[in-house]
Amino acid sequence: MQVNNPLYKNIGVHVICSLFTVDKGEVKVLLIKRKNEPYKDMWALVGGALYNNETIDEGFKREIFEKTGLKNVDLYLSNVESEVNRSPLKRMIAVNYIGLIDKESSILKDTEKTSNADWFILDNVESLAYDHEKILKIARENLKKLVLSSTALKSLFPDGFTMPELQKTYESILNKTFDRRNFRKKILTLGLIKETNKTEIFNGKKPAKKYEFNDSVEIKEIL
Repeated sequence: MQVNNPLYKNIGVHVICSLFTVDKGEVKVLLIKRKNEPYKDMWALVGGALYNNETIDEGFKREIFEKTGLKNVDLYLSNVESEVNRSPLKRMIAVNYIGLIDKESSILKDTEKTSNADWFILDNVESLAYDHEKILKIARENLKKLVLSSTALKSLFPDGFTMPELQKTYESILNKTFDRRNFRKKILTLGLIKETNKTEIFNGKKPAKKYEFNDSVEIKEIL
């Protein structure tokens, strides 16, 4: 590496997180409204520029906390964007993660660099800052792969879930429908979940059994 080569200069890193939650089986993404240029007053995914004295993980934790007030978010690598002109200020590489959090988590609405934060149904998202629409689209596809090969959804249901709620969540993420009895049989056969001896009403009047994900399970293709 030739340190004085001008082609090495003026390059930065964005750490961008597509933060997802589930609200009554509907998958939503958290967006923040920018206070500053570029893209002032536009909605964006949670994130910002990495400091030159921190690791990628440290940068994600700091940006998520500064923009939302959230801590201890479960993160999964999504992709990297390296288009030369993706930022109007300077060359910025974007390292993109998927984050999963409980719908009851408290979110800051106003921070030093944001004027609002809110949850949006995925199909209603449009006109985001930078290339965040592209980043979100890729994250959505990677979320499908993630929930089919892991128990990552555990982060969304710290207090458990009903079988109808879990089915609607998978259907919302995967954009497909399942037969109720076949879905129940497949999930129980895989040993992914266990009963909690609790009940909850979900989209109806009849209480349904609540379940939770097992702590340790051999991951296979789920559905």
